[in-house]
Amino acid sequence: MPSTRTIEILVGAFMAAGLLAVFFLAMQVSNLGAALPTEGYRVTARFDNVGSLKVRAPVSVAGVRVGRVEAIAIDRTTFEAVVTLAIDRRFDFLPDDTFASILTSGLLGEQYIGLDPGGSPDPLRDGDQILHTQSALVLERMVSQFLFNRSD
Repeated sequence: MPSTRTIEILVGAFMAAGLLAVFFLAMQVSNLGAALPTEGYRVTARFDNVGSLKVRAPVSVAGVRVGRVEAIAIDRTTFEAVVTLAIDRRFDFLPDDTFASILTSGLLGEQYIGLDPGGSPDPLRDGDQILHTQSALVLERMVSQFLFNRSD
């Protein structure tokens, strides 16, 4: 029969492994575990409303993750949100007339940037700005428009 000391060590090791697993799961769920692309290029996009978009949110094209949101700031003169996107260098072929939308995964899931490539032969380069954008749809605003702008 194992001694009490051996059982205590096994329980402690089991608890430490459990805490490590919970920490790893929390990092994966919160997108903090995945680093921003270090090699690639940065582009900006301006939005009237970013909703609950967060730094490190995914940037995707056709469901494929191509980068992350690197920064969100506000322009002091136009009062628009300026979002900086870090795009992986493997995706250096995106056209310069790409359309950026703030989308939601699921009904109430996290928000991300969806890119729809245009038809221009010229690719986006480091420091470019995406000119065609669609802001986040705010659920509360949509519900209030439905409730108060009905024509009876």
